[in-house]
Amino acid sequence: MDVIALSWSDILLAALPLTVLAVIFAWQRLGLSRTLMIGAVRTFVQLALVGVVLKGVVQNAHPLWTFCFSMVMLAAGTWEVTRRQHRRFVAGWTVGLAALGLFTAGFTVTVFALVALVGVRPWWSPQYAIPLLGMILGNTMTGIALGMDTLTQNAWKQRAVIENRLALGQPASEAVADLQRESVRTAMTPIINSLAVCGVVSLPGMMTGQILSGSDPLAAVRYQMMIMYLIATGAGFGSLLTVQLCARRLFDNRERLRLDRLR
Repeated sequence: MDVIALSWSDILLAALPLTVLAVIFAWQRLGLSRTLMIGAVRTFVQLALVGVVLKGVVQNAHPLWTFCFSMVMLAAGTWEVTRRQHRRFVAGWTVGLAALGLFTAGFTVTVFALVALVGVRPWWSPQYAIPLLGMILGNTMTGIALGMDTLTQNAWKQRAVIENRLALGQPASEAVADLQRESVRTAMTPIINSLAVCGVVSLPGMMTGQILSGSDPLAAVRYQMMIMYLIATGAGFGSLLTVQLCARRLFDNRERLRLDRLR
């Protein structure tokens, strides 16, 4: 069965209720109208541009184009993680740690999926590599952003507690261990909630898209299971790695708390 195509006028019609919502927000003085409309415009522009670029990348499949597109995704994800931090490390450490966590977890899990699970040939085929990487990176980005922000915010607020533990002889790793655990729990809460309600409360995007395109629902379900497990894995390992590295950055070689490294 062919997919029912949507026209640009259909997209504008879909945005009409959102515009009405923005007007209601403005009337209620919620302060959300401008942010909502900017987000809607950004979605339109970004997806339109990505659609044009991705069409060219898929039609002219080459590992260089796949790599370049992936690097752009990584850079955008790193920027979003950095932008969401209330307290950032000085000297660009937030950018570096975010990029390292995204690259290590996101790309490792994606390559594993392409080579060991999907088995596509060549493994860098943009038709599979870019959508898979996008879904995994997007959720890993959210986990890393939440984990980093929770750790740095709590370390700033609980500096007295941490310094008291250090004064009592605890090593730095133990003094901040509770904050690390809380940060990872916060980072993983969204994906764990998604795992709990997937298929019952919500039908995820990849599965819905395949069903709309006429694929066998059971085949679509298997793909969605794979994606959900990979997303949870990427978010989990990315959050663990980044929170651990951030916690180390909060202390110097003499295990002194260095909140001056945050701004």
